[in-house]
Amino acid sequence: MRKAWTPEEVRALGVRTDIETANSILGISRPVGYALVQRGAYPVKVLRAGRRYIVPVSGLLEALDISVDVYGDRQLTA
Repeated sequence: MRKAWTPEEVRALGVRTDIETANSILGISRPVGYALVQRGAYPVKVLRAGRRYIVPVSGLLEALDISVDVYGDRQLTA
């Protein structure tokens, strides 16, 4: 079993991840994760792309109450 994911590791995934990784982050087994997706009850938004499931990382961060903004309250300007 994998150790708990850190906020930095989750943010480092980028914009999206696969359902297997999302299950790992949320502590959900593979069969339960797929069953939840099929019932429309997965804890975060899941997108279907052909036969693949795509999970936006922002939804995972929100579900885990992790700040989406890596830089805290600082605003980035160009």
